[in-house]
Amino acid sequence: MISAVIFDFNGVLVDDESVHFELFREVLEQEGVKITSRDYHDRYLGYDDAGCFEHALADHGQSYDQDRIAGMIARKGKRYFEVAEKGLRYFPDAAAALRRMTDRYPVAINSGALRAEIVYTLDKLGAQEHVSAIIAAEDALRCKPDPAGYVQALDALRLTHSELELQPEQCLVVEDSTAGIQSAKGAGMKAVGITQTYTAAELTAAGADATIDALSELTPAWIEATFAPSPTR
Repeated sequence: MISAVIFDFNGVLVDDESVHFELFREVLEQEGVKITSRDYHDRYLGYDDAGCFEHALADHGQSYDQDRIAGMIARKGKRYFEVAEKGLRYFPDAAAALRRMTDRYPVAINSGALRAEIVYTLDKLGAQEHVSAIIAAEDALRCKPDPAGYVQALDALRLTHSELELQPEQCLVVEDSTAGIQSAKGAGMKAVGITQTYTAAELTAAGADATIDALSELTPAWIEATFAPSPTR
């Protein structure tokens, strides 16, 4: 049975993928690189800030070092909060979904977003108390589609809920991107794709065990019915 739920963040709880694209585009253009929304969707969405900048620069024949990437991340982060202060959009039922999950399961977030962005949004949603652990861009050893972040999220939940003796197959991941689905499955977890960024077919092809169209569908009853253990003979 599912014993813990791990959420992605951008594109799952906060409706800001278009904001991130515009800020990536803005910062990259300052570096002499132009990307389109299709480039972002097909090539870069799912990476953390460092991964997106590194791959975009490399794709355009530019070299980089840690200082250059760190500077780009800092510029994008500053602009993100300028935009956020004007008002971010949250997916319907985001706060309620976190509360519903916490009533039944320990909850974590694993995201390529910066920790400050995640904490800011959870505070706006009034949902900080519903999240036991956060693995943010600064924490992850490698970005999605590598499974490292979800392995780290499991380790963090084991520390906060040692009594559950959690195993990877007992964790359900909620993801909006194909890279995120691949990351979750690589960590040995169950994955549900939410069709807020990619189609159900794309998410299923990436390995999603099930798909939903909105967070309102994500309830403990749905999880238990969808991921109930197969009866043994």
